[in-house]
Amino acid sequence: MTESTLKLEKKVKINGKIRLMTGMHIGGTDIGLAIGGADKIVVRNTIDKVPYIPGSSLKGKMRSLIEKIEGKVNFSIKDGKYKGEICTDVAEPLVQLFGIASDNPHKNAPTRLMVRDAKMNNESVKTLENLDQTDMYLTEIKSENYIDRLTSAANPRSFERVPAGVDFDFEMIVDIYNVDKENDMQKKLLDIVKQGMKLVELDYIGGHGSRGYGQIKFHDIKIQVKTAENYKDGKDWDENHQLEVKFDDFKI
Repeated sequence: MTESTLKLEKKVKINGKIRLMTGMHIGGTDIGLAIGGADKIVVRNTIDKVPYIPGSSLKGKMRSLIEKIEGKVNFSIKDGKYKGEICTDVAEPLVQLFGIASDNPHKNAPTRLMVRDAKMNNESVKTLENLDQTDMYLTEIKSENYIDRLTSAANPRSFERVPAGVDFDFEMIVDIYNVDKENDMQKKLLDIVKQGMKLVELDYIGGHGSRGYGQIKFHDIKIQVKTAENYKDGKDWDENHQLEVKFDDFKI
């Protein structure tokens, strides 16, 4: 049996901006809602009250869409109940990238992809602070009527949304190991990230996407690399490091 040592060779950072093409609602806690506010509020930073996009929301959406388009979800109906099972094959690049949790050490795969919370861009914060039309701090309230199709009774409700046109700063980091030289795994992992970003653009993030919420667009995308040697030498991220995947032509 041939033994090998697992070594982190580099981290690939993909960052840029997320622009809201339509209003977005990612729900926060309803505790402490002011009278006259929205029924459903957005998630905010506890300290400065600025809305943000949780990294878990973006990462989860990317994984869900990729699994579906690649046919990696086993689906069945038994006794009138729907059951779905996600792919747990650690040889799959998708599983390598997003990881799986398992009690079986032979099926455990730590995540390679880190997705940070996306903070609202400072320029967008200033723009919204100077507007008189915002209903709540940095947000709007969208009122809707749910109509009961049997009784025709109206049920009014209101949602807090981050308005269209706002930018968020996003950052994702992919870990690349020495074993990724085999089977061109580095390129496969980065291609999956790129595919996930494209799919999210064609779908939505947050809630109520079927009613027009949460359409986004990635822009000003930049890729940087920091090798293990860079960490040891205290060097910063390198924009000129050669990678197989280029995001310069990233367009839908």
